[in-house]
Amino acid sequence: MNTITPGGVSAHTSGDHVTISPSILYFGTPVVLLSTENEDGSFNLAPMSSAWALGQVIVLGVGIEGQTAHNLRSRRDLVISLPAPAQWSAVERLAPLTGRTPVPADKRDGFRFEPDKFAAAGLRPEPSELVRPPRVAECPLQLEARAARVQADVSAEFLIIEAQVLRVHADPRIVLPRSQHIDPARWSPLIYNFRHYYGLGPELGRSFRSRTPR
Repeated sequence: MNTITPGGVSAHTSGDHVTISPSILYFGTPVVLLSTENEDGSFNLAPMSSAWALGQVIVLGVGIEGQTAHNLRSRRDLVISLPAPAQWSAVERLAPLTGRTPVPADKRDGFRFEPDKFAAAGLRPEPSELVRPPRVAECPLQLEARAARVQADVSAEFLIIEAQVLRVHADPRIVLPRSQHIDPARWSPLIYNFRHYYGLGPELGRSFRSRTPR
């Protein structure tokens, strides 16, 4: 049976579910800030929400025409900084900016060129130890990394980057004392949930695979 949703869109119902066609599929993913090096030795900072971890490898998806993609094709060092929920407004200040000039065709509606994104977002660059791009000083978690594989996705609209993490920096307030573990009770990533910003709620339980000390 077809029904009309509150937005006026036809939806097909099947049992207890409706079939819909959302414009994006950001179903609750962490926000990260990517620092990369420009051709002139300056640095670009870009927010993105397509990131997930495989062991010590972070898989990233970025728009193929953006400055981040342009940089990572030839300069493989990067930093993946994870903001806390309270920093969502700084992330949103970055959202309509691009480090690419001229502005790519797919960004001409609503984006503007900005050469100094750290300043525009009100964030401070912090020197890295193993790679050239800086960390975002205000972010509680910062991952220095190097792109091991960069390739187009099946749609040719995005680059898929497999980045090997070289060093992890963490605010000591979110680390369990005398351990190498992040305290999940004290760390909450900023979550991008269908283009809205959220943090985490209270803990529901722990996996049998958790190694975090009780």
